Amino acid sequence: MRSCLPTVAEQLFRDIQKTYQETSQIPDDLLIALKFVFGSCALQALDLVDQRSVTCLSSPSGRKAFQVMGGSGRLYTCFVSCHYCPCPAFAYTVLHRNEGLLSLFSQCKHILAAYLCQAMGVTQQESVSDQQMSMLLSGTAAL
Repeated sequence: MRSCLPTVAEQLFRDIQKTYQETSQIPDDLLIALKFVFGSCALQALDLVDQRSVTCLSSPSGRKAFQVMGGSGRLYTCFVSCHYCPCPAFAYTVLHRNEGLLSLFSQCKHILAAYLCQAMGVTQQESVSDQQMSMLLSGTAAL
């Protein structure tokens, strides 16, 4: 996980990773912790995880981006390395109100879903060329 995440979030993702690897389930106590830390967004993010809506795009140069199919059918390209999502909730919470990372996670279900998929090891994987990744990073292409 990322060292710039709040400690409570990092520990929660580690606990989910450990238990999910062992049991293929998230126990009730961790589900309650998710809801407590991230609010109602946790349930929305888990729904995206259940629907297999998260795809990790990776290029030969090692760059990664996550594409998350939102509930409305819109595809959002998220960058967990810099905690960015183009969704309206992210724009309002982080860019407009300038709130911290936990506020971001409690508002942006797409980034939270990407972190949960990584922790659970259920992210769909897709390889793209370095050129495709460059175009994606510059915002000129959707894959």
